[in-house]
Amino acid sequence: MEKLNQTLFLLLNAPPMPAPLPLAIAMFFGEYAIWLIPATFVAAWLRGGEDLRKSLLQASTASLVGLSMNQLIGLCWQHPRPFVIGLGHGLLPHAADSSFPSDHLTVIWAIAFSLLAQRRSRGAAITLAALGLPVAWARIYLGVHFPLDMIGALAVAGLAGGLGQRHTALLIERAYPALSGAYRRLFAPLIRRGWVRA
Repeated sequence: MEKLNQTLFLLLNAPPMPAPLPLAIAMFFGEYAIWLIPATFVAAWLRGGEDLRKSLLQASTASLVGLSMNQLIGLCWQHPRPFVIGLGHGLLPHAADSSFPSDHLTVIWAIAFSLLAQRRSRGAAITLAALGLPVAWARIYLGVHFPLDMIGALAVAGLAGGLGQRHTALLIERAYPALSGAYRRLFAPLIRRGWVRA
């Protein structure tokens, strides 16, 4: 399996002198695209109603569950990143921690799985799941992940999305009033001006 993992990695990894355009695209998806998620969540919270905000909390919880699972996996099984073993070309500075599973992809797909379970947010879930594909390619192209790290992220994200959906609904129902109250106090001037929703 490891031989196949390394062979697939070498097929997808950047050449020694990559062309500027694919490198720029890979840098965007591999390093910066993930920041679209919190930016979108903040904008959606400011303009959305109670149902949307609870969906955002549910999805955020799923991503945290996924990241926690990744930390446990990393503690139990340390898998070196490609650049640590001198394989391929590393174009993105990264800590030499365990590569399996990919945290970037786990966050994206755990949120997508969580939103997919909610009828009103299925379009956003599909868009987010699709965003994960160029992110997965970019992380391999830039030399910080193996292909099987992405398969691992898919499995963890599926579990986290399902667990988050089933076991955190009550927690979110209890926490939402306090979070909503804090939001209203913090953003009171903007709410009064009608710039954001109460």
